[in-house]
Amino acid sequence: VQLQASGGGLVQAGDSLRLSCAASGRTFYNMGWFRQAPGKEREFVAAINWNGLSTVYTDSVKGRFTLSRDNAKNTVYLQMDSLKPEDTAVYYCAGDRAWPLDRWHEYDYWGQGTLVTVSS
Repeated sequence: VQLQASGGGLVQAGDSLRLSCAASGRTFYNMGWFRQAPGKEREFVAAINWNGLSTVYTDSVKGRFTLSRDNAKNTVYLQMDSLKPEDTAVYYCAGDRAWPLDRWHEYDYWGQGTLVTVSS
């Protein structure tokens, strides 16, 4: 499985972005998004199960971020609204056959990361 993350960019506070994570190879994996800001540890953002019926969000993004997937396109989407400067980070998507949720070290597959920069 190969994961390709895209959609990052430079936006202003309050703007929106949609990140995509396209998977090739075996699909229908449980997926997660993580982020890492400069000088900080990797942080869990959200996770979605293989059929899209279950989603989990970290508290800081609840109500602002929405995770969805289109299995016909082998793609997971992270819609980010009302962005804040503290959302600035490199965002990574990850996949696994299990349901690791926020346990990043248990994900088997990772995308290359896409940079999100939110200016104040």
